[in-house]
Amino acid sequence: MRKQRFGLLASLSVAALILGACQGTGPGTGSGSQGPTSDLKIGLVTDVGTLDDKNFNQFSWEGAKQGAQAIGAPEPQSVVTTASADYAKNIQSFVDQDYDIIVTVGFALGNDTTKAAKANPNIKFIGVDQGLCVTESGDPDPDFGCKGDAAKLLPNYQGLVFKEQQPGYLAGIVAASISKSGHIAAIGGTKVVPAVANYIAGYANGAMSVNPDIKVEQQFVSEAPDNAAFNDPAGGKAFAEQLLAQNPDVDVLFQVAGKTGNGVLQAACDANIHAIGVDVDQHESTPESAKCIVTSAEKKLTKAVSDAIKRVADGSDKGGTVPLDITTDSIGLAPFYDAQSLITPDIQSKIDAAIKGLKDGSIDPCSPTACV
Repeated sequence: MRKQRFGLLASLSVAALILGACQGTGPGTGSGSQGPTSDLKIGLVTDVGTLDDKNFNQFSWEGAKQGAQAIGAPEPQSVVTTASADYAKNIQSFVDQDYDIIVTVGFALGNDTTKAAKANPNIKFIGVDQGLCVTESGDPDPDFGCKGDAAKLLPNYQGLVFKEQQPGYLAGIVAASISKSGHIAAIGGTKVVPAVANYIAGYANGAMSVNPDIKVEQQFVSEAPDNAAFNDPAGGKAFAEQLLAQNPDVDVLFQVAGKTGNGVLQAACDANIHAIGVDVDQHESTPESAKCIVTSAEKKLTKAVSDAIKRVADGSDKGGTVPLDITTDSIGLAPFYDAQSLITPDIQSKIDAAIKGLKDGSIDPCSPTACV
């Protein structure tokens, strides 16, 4: 039944529109305006944390809801992960309920999503921040040899990946340009998550493009992608306070640590220094820290998830890693809001030149500090 559902979706949508036009307004037809309809069941599995983390989980969830609305599907359902050991179980809960699209949020869910996609070829999977690396048999590759062709072996799995080094690079330009001490910092959740490492590499390189002598402090909260790394605001605040105590001249602080990073932002505000958010527009998502947030290195997570769902609905989805970057309007800097006065015409021209260079490839955001 699921194969027929995907295969005939376009025809069924057209038929539904024709039927609706003939029937006019009536029970179940709303106010008379007709839109796309779909019976696809969509489920989302969060990373460890909460659905209202004002960051990765929340904005991916917003994308799932927007995507469902765009195709006329029922309201999506979610499972909130409280421990990494539950990833596979939470994914399986949607498989057991015959869901058609399962969205999993975060790099750490990649292996379990790969296994589920291989075991359930008739279910569509969307992995946020998950680059597909598989063996020749389509299994997760622990050695990262990536010899398997994920697009062919797992055609039902879209791995959405962002070039974090690009918004990181732009954030670094801002940081170096507004720093008066020539000493800035970045706090990541854990360096073993490529997204975190790439954000910070881009940040360092962008800063050095403005001031080759700038000092970029880089510290990580945890050795693993655990609760401390991404879901502990109090711990993040304490960690940032310690960094600032040891480096009192740091005057710009970039957080790349999810909900833990929200505490980092608060520490920056308490120290009366500038902060830069991550993944989403944190001036809006964390208003308690808005007074010191200059901008955010932003992934357009809501758009990315919604677009992926729409590709499934119209049959244009393709398996494998789906790269999203500045050329697809998938990343960038959030607005400056009250900090706009800090951004002089000269700084704005540097940002504009960097955007152009990133788009045409003349700027490498992974040099001299290498990305992973």
